[in-house]
Amino acid sequence: MKFLNKGACGAWSVGAWRVWSVRALNHAPTLRRSPRSTLLSIPLLLALAVATSLLLAGCGRSHDSSSAAQEKRLYTCGMHPQVVQDKPGNCPICGMKLTPIRKASVERGSVERGERGERKIKYYKSTMNPGEVKPEPGKDSMGMDMVPVYEEEAAAGESSAIAIDSVTIQNMGIRTATVTRGPLRRIIRTIGTIDYDETALADVTTKFKGWIEKLHANATGTLVMRGDPLFEIYSPELYSAEVEYVLSLGDSIPASATNTPARDSVQTSAFTKLKYFDVSEDQISELERTRQPRKTIRVNAPIDGFVIEKMAVAGQMVDPGMKLYRLADLGTVWVQAQIYEQDLAYIKLGQEATVTLSYFPDREFRGRVTYVYPNVDEKTRTARVRMEFHNPGYFLKPGMFAQVQVVSELEPSALLVPDMSILRSGEKNTVFVALDGGKFEPRIVTLGPQVENDNYQVLSGLSEGDRIVTSGQFMLDSESQLREAIQKMLKPQLPGVTDTSSWAARAQHAAHSESPLPIDGKGVRGEVAAVKYICPMPDHVSIEYDLPAKCPLCGMALVPVSQATLQKLQPGGKLLHYTCPMPEHSDVRSDKPGKCPKCGMTLIPVLEPPPLPTNAVPTRTSLRADGAAEVLYTCPMASHAEVVTDKPGKCPMCDMDLVATSTVSHGKIAEENWRKLHGP
Repeated sequence: MKFLNKGACGAWSVGAWRVWSVRALNHAPTLRRSPRSTLLSIPLLLALAVATSLLLAGCGRSHDSSSAAQEKRLYTCGMHPQVVQDKPGNCPICGMKLTPIRKASVERGSVERGERGERKIKYYKSTMNPGEVKPEPGKDSMGMDMVPVYEEEAAAGESSAIAIDSVTIQNMGIRTATVTRGPLRRIIRTIGTIDYDETALADVTTKFKGWIEKLHANATGTLVMRGDPLFEIYSPELYSAEVEYVLSLGDSIPASATNTPARDSVQTSAFTKLKYFDVSEDQISELERTRQPRKTIRVNAPIDGFVIEKMAVAGQMVDPGMKLYRLADLGTVWVQAQIYEQDLAYIKLGQEATVTLSYFPDREFRGRVTYVYPNVDEKTRTARVRMEFHNPGYFLKPGMFAQVQVVSELEPSALLVPDMSILRSGEKNTVFVALDGGKFEPRIVTLGPQVENDNYQVLSGLSEGDRIVTSGQFMLDSESQLREAIQKMLKPQLPGVTDTSSWAARAQHAAHSESPLPIDGKGVRGEVAAVKYICPMPDHVSIEYDLPAKCPLCGMALVPVSQATLQKLQPGGKLLHYTCPMPEHSDVRSDKPGKCPKCGMTLIPVLEPPPLPTNAVPTRTSLRADGAAEVLYTCPMASHAEVVTDKPGKCPMCDMDLVATSTVSHGKIAEENWRKLHGP
């Protein structure tokens, strides 16, 4: 006997079992040969019939459920995914044709239901109005049947991650990149103008009246060295000084007066007059040797350089102080670069700068930043930055335009993400992280400065190795915002209930970040508040910083302070003392900067507040019966402002040290609570 036709249900097919049964019945008469064999064949036939019926019933149920799963199909709108129907048609909102939901998800859901059992319905929602839900089935306000939402679907909808199949990812053109570390390097490119070194300029003038007899440097651009003759000039004053000096040398003085103090005094006076007229020493030595005054005196170049201005002409009368030549040493030149004000933070004195010229594109000249001018041009919104370059060969010519490049390396290693991966919405910056299984999670990131290759530094929200979306994230953002809007409609915010989702998201992002979330100095039990960083030097407290760093003015480490502490600081006032930024340690006071003896934090200065108006009445203290001021104490937590007493101690709600009401921002509220209980 042969068994053929193996079926899809993992056993023999229905046809094979029927053939086998018929053959068994056909052979049944052969069993009647003896009464004993007949009795044995009856139970055998009954068992065979029962097994066949059970097998046929099981295969029928399997095929029926499989066909039902294959036949079940839902339809949705590509523009309005909240519209879901069990039959084809048009979208009631935009009129577009409904498209079937992918079959893979239905089959996957059927398999999961088969493994876990029946799913539990959480609520029913409207296909037209996502915010309309009911605990029981029925029709929505538009008369359409409401569809069930299962617990796993609701949990997936509440998650911030978005699940997309691989085909849709390919159609959306989603590309990803990996968050890497690299040097935080900013390249600033600008245009500069080559200028003379102002410290290497020299004007040639005379200190006497005269007439130019002869010119030696008679053209602009002439290269002269120190001591080279420029021109010769005749001056009656200078000639008289020469004659006086020759007479003081002793030829016309009586011998009796030789080597007397009077002769030495006359000689010194005549020599000094020539020196004050800028007569060179070699000309004075020649005058001593020849003892003959000369009609003209030669004027020499004071420095090495080029003649960039020439006003002297042969035969010209010269007045004292008249500029005749201007010389410039081009061995060192300046480059005046224009830097936009947003890039000034990356310019430091001593930084290396490079310059390229249009007529020498294959050469680079290296120099240094030597000065940043203290003003900004009101029209161009740029500041001048001076750079010095050595100029061998005089290739850098004043007046040229040059392409300037300054490389500023802020940190040797930092987290970097490409600019194209960031979605900006004004108040926050969002990056989508690609997770396993085709899921994408939006994360809010804190960005640092922009660096080379269109990258940004990430201060919080990501970690090294995360895969982020660089293309197609706008579609993901639309889906994420739609899901967020639906969740807000499904879960409206009740009055008086604090929404902790934002803080939970920040905490989740901080878990992926290398830098912790800022706190306000109150510990983990404190309230989440904006934190600023200031320099502990009293002269620098007027500058607030958003991120921890070192003070660019004095190099001291910045300390974190809360908004309540900032309100007590009055820049420009008189320094009273230094105190701890922790509210519970406000009793710590010191005359000089240092560390808090209780918590080790850097002390911050407290300045004298401005005087109160004449009509202002202080409310920070109460008056006892004897007229003395009474200090009130409250909890440093603003949510515990109802805790107020006239004695220091511990807060009964959080066990924190009570502080004076004058040291916290909610002190007025605490004092008002005290007056309500004890009267004015």
